Amino acid sequence: MSDKRQSAADAARENLAAELDRLRQRHDRLEVEVKNDRGVVGDHGDAAEAIQRADELVVLRDRINELDRRLRTGPSPSDASETLPGGTEVTLRFPDGEVVTMHVISIVEETPVGREAETLTARSPLGQAIARHKPGDTVTYSTPQGENQVELIAVKLPK
Repeated sequence: MSDKRQSAADAARENLAAELDRLRQRHDRLEVEVKNDRGVVGDHGDAAEAIQRADELVVLRDRINELDRRLRTGPSPSDASETLPGGTEVTLRFPDGEVVTMHVISIVEETPVGREAETLTARSPLGQAIARHKPGDTVTYSTPQGENQVELIAVKLPK
């Protein structure tokens, strides 16, 4: 493997390890909250929040297991284009001509307050579609309202 490719592989591995660490920390905090939810009687809003936390815990466990597997065994050929790593910055041009720079996150809870419009979840339909393309490509992705297109202008992977 060339030095450049090895360096990129090392950087990708470091990014996965950092994401795994962040997700494990979030998982541990959330697990405490879920344990505290048990036996607490409250209104329907409290119950809905408890269910949401429990659901998020399942999603976090799945992602943690996936990242752990990838770090132990190395990426499978399909992993390379599956998702963008958290911290990636993408610049997109939408059909109306608006150009937006977005930051890729792994889970919704990583969204900075007030920056919701500037974040893109890696496993969203748009996030997954972008992962399979390079700058200059027109990317088609599905939404509940039908198919949309966006031009991928730039991709900046995290350091």
